[in-house]
Amino acid sequence: MVRLYRHGRVGAQVSNEEAAGTSEYLMHIGEVAERTGLSVKTIRDYDAAEVLHPSGRTDGGFRLYSEDDVERLLMVRRMKPLGFSLSEAAILVDAVRVLDEANPEMDVTAVRARVAAFIRDAETRRERLGGQLEMVDEFLEGLRAH
Repeated sequence: MVRLYRHGRVGAQVSNEEAAGTSEYLMHIGEVAERTGLSVKTIRDYDAAEVLHPSGRTDGGFRLYSEDDVERLLMVRRMKPLGFSLSEAAILVDAVRVLDEANPEMDVTAVRARVAAFIRDAETRRERLGGQLEMVDEFLEGLRAH
């Protein structure tokens, strides 16, 4: 049996056969680490820090991750070079999850505004990094001239 849960709450129990019959393929943490380039420890730390919980657990307590979880972990990994904190990553992961799971009747205007604010912030941070890279290029050019 595999216990699937969403957002930290235990949900319905399904057998491995039932889980395999769904469109949701669940991976163990080692496979997720390999696919994302994150360490197993980092992925566990993200769970403990409430950034991203696994979609399920085996009866033995092993974490199980979905394709959506992998995409969200990759998003968090991509936020790191821009200097976003784990709490900011948790907010964005939750916003993306809400948008992904929203039904057409839901009003997600505020959530879309939150994501738009992250986009503007990321663009500003990217510009700043671009300026820093130019300085690095100048530094390397100067060193090579000697």
